[in-house]
Amino acid sequence: MNQLAILYPVFVQVALTFVLLFWTGRVRYVTLSTKQVRAADIALGEPNWPSRVTQVGNSFSNQFELPVLFYLLAVLALITRKSDFVLVVLAWVFVLARCAHAYIHTTSNRVLVRGRVYGIGALILLAMWIWFLVRLLTAGP
Repeated sequence: MNQLAILYPVFVQVALTFVLLFWTGRVRYVTLSTKQVRAADIALGEPNWPSRVTQVGNSFSNQFELPVLFYLLAVLALITRKSDFVLVVLAWVFVLARCAHAYIHTTSNRVLVRGRVYGIGALILLAMWIWFLVRLLTAGP
């Protein structure tokens, strides 16, 4: 298997993060330019943003929680050459869970459903780390 295959789900996760970044910027710009909120009201924090702006912004911020461990694992798998079919499949499932989480977060924002999807992603990521550890420990010299 091509060791670089682990990078494809990484690229999708990065793309998701950038989409949410630009979306956050857009909704903040529109909110400020239409004077729904004054710059002075949000200059020292974000509690004065309207709910929709906070919702999208929180989804963007959330991409710097679990995905950080995902990125680290992908880099380590490349460096150690321990990326395999199982790890790549799990990476795709993790990224799909992150996309579903972001979708729920920015649409219905049903907290229980969002929490379940987040939990599934966390368990998949844990499985990835365990799989990687086992591959490292069982590797020959």
